[in-house]
Amino acid sequence: MNIEQARLRHRQLCEELDYHNYRYHALDRPEISDEAYDALFKELIQIEKSFPELATDNSPSRRIGSAPLAKFEPVAHSVPMLSLENAFGREDLEEFDARVKRALASDEELVYICEPKMDGVAVELVYHQGRFEVGSTRGDGATGEKITENLRTLPSVPLGLQPPFPGLLEVRAEVYMELAEFQQLNLRRTEEGEAPFANPRNATAGSLRQLDSRLTAQRPLKIFCYGLGLSDAGLPDSHLDMLSAFQTLGLRVNTEMTRRARGLDEVWSYFEELSARRDALPFEIDGLVVKVDSRALQQELGEKSRTPRWAVAIKFPPRQAITRLEAIHLQVGRTGAITPVAQLSPVEVSGVVVSRASLHNWDEMARLDVRIGDMVVVERAGDVIPDLVRVLTEKRTGEEQALPMPESCPACGSRVSQLADEVVPRCQGLSCPARLKEAIKHFASKRAMDIDGLGERYIDQMLSLDLVASVADLFRLDLLSLFRFERMGEKLAQKLLDAIARSKDRSLERLLFALGIRHVGEHTAKLLARHFGSLDALASATEDELTALHEIGPQVSQSVRAFFASETNCDILHELRTLGINPVTQKSATSDLLTGETFVFTGTLTRFNRQQAKEMVEALGARAAGSVSSKTSYLVAGADAGSKLKKARELGVSTLDEDEFLTMMQQLQGET
Repeated sequence: MNIEQARLRHRQLCEELDYHNYRYHALDRPEISDEAYDALFKELIQIEKSFPELATDNSPSRRIGSAPLAKFEPVAHSVPMLSLENAFGREDLEEFDARVKRALASDEELVYICEPKMDGVAVELVYHQGRFEVGSTRGDGATGEKITENLRTLPSVPLGLQPPFPGLLEVRAEVYMELAEFQQLNLRRTEEGEAPFANPRNATAGSLRQLDSRLTAQRPLKIFCYGLGLSDAGLPDSHLDMLSAFQTLGLRVNTEMTRRARGLDEVWSYFEELSARRDALPFEIDGLVVKVDSRALQQELGEKSRTPRWAVAIKFPPRQAITRLEAIHLQVGRTGAITPVAQLSPVEVSGVVVSRASLHNWDEMARLDVRIGDMVVVERAGDVIPDLVRVLTEKRTGEEQALPMPESCPACGSRVSQLADEVVPRCQGLSCPARLKEAIKHFASKRAMDIDGLGERYIDQMLSLDLVASVADLFRLDLLSLFRFERMGEKLAQKLLDAIARSKDRSLERLLFALGIRHVGEHTAKLLARHFGSLDALASATEDELTALHEIGPQVSQSVRAFFASETNCDILHELRTLGINPVTQKSATSDLLTGETFVFTGTLTRFNRQQAKEMVEALGARAAGSVSSKTSYLVAGADAGSKLKKARELGVSTLDEDEFLTMMQQLQGET
């Protein structure tokens, strides 16, 4: 066989294998036997061995994986991958339905789509001209990790869509592992001397994050597609019809368990049916996802900062078990907070062996009247986090012992105190090793300064050798210091020093998050960085200046002021500056021309998306809101604008179409 003959046969085999994958995974109607499929696949592999130049990225051969990656690259989602708001009963569902109707200014009964809430890992698949090009994790919603090579190994991920297909299609999906295959995987790991996975979701997450996709290919992963990110082609307005269109394209959809429901009674009836079927299903689900069926109404309803207004997840009641509370350990966090943790006799809850559970604080312990030696009821809250929910006082023997609130820190012996507005005692020792260890772990974590390789084992050695007394000391480490570590050679030490040096270039928002200021998470750190632009500007801000910012309340402003008022913290920040860590960022508001103005966007926008529009108005000092009120300055209406446009007209709010809005932005930007 020459190269031209091989190229022709290779193309034929790829098309045949793609077609049979579509019949098997998307339609569940295979046309050939597994043996016949394997024979075609084996022939393809043999051709690619003889002619390696034919092995393209979208060849079915990539199902077996490729060479290991050095690290995962970040991938920005075109449209944020939002979380879902949770409902825990009929009353919560009724409140959701009422909110949707109010937002739409309609009393008509709504049509919803009901889908099982898979207990897996959310991903995004991006197709260009019908070919699978990029796959990524959800990440923080805005940015995920590129796991394209790993997703290529899943037989249920089509490498090519069935024609006719859009030029661009971004699909949201859930990767999961069926229970029987999960148990077989754990059995093999146990036989090979490896630790078993705790549950199918953990096994799925670990499998998708392998740098060597050949390992991912060995894991029994499957996928269900459930939503749209972005597309350049028209798709049906009905969410359910859109899922059918996905299936026609070759994407795997859970059609068997997806239902259309008119009104709450039909939704609740299916929730109860699914709850009864839950234990008989071949995979784990933890609830029912309810979505407004009309995609036009979805767009009109819009999103909050982290969740869509048009969808909710009704969670199943948590599963519980009874066990004995053997001991209570005190855990010191990076902010000095001392929290009690229950040590339990191991017990299986929802398929996971639980031996520890949070007791939260002493107020909660008093409410439960919990004592060491009690028989207790433990549950996995949301089927994930172990929680102690009830004490079986009728089973007491009289030997149980209560644990008083500590007067000194269990880690360093320093005095503890409890502020009037808090329910946890805090260690006040600034050199407390427990606080310092957690502070360094947080500082070096991936979403903070991202110091690759600086894990708990190295941090423990740094502390035991008295090499660091604050996070600033990390940047004073040298080869001689690291050579004192166990099993630390020159190559490994230099690699860690290089990672520490690279972290000096992190953004201001990441440094603010890394510093561990109470109540300042990633989102708040981003707001502060974009508004103030530098550490010095933020350090000199008053509480009034802080609370004047949208989304910054009194609790955050007091915490920020307290942090920068601390002499110790100021000394550490001064050391960081001296060591070359003093990032600045461009302020998000390039002018104050629209300060105090509020914009609302509605309808189908074609010239820009909502995130781009939000960034444009925020750059001029304005705020983007999700609903129309008397405080709204402008409503920007795209095609098929609904109730928001009607309400804006009733309130006398100025309305703009897309062209008028862009003209306004261009004129104002010309004045800055």
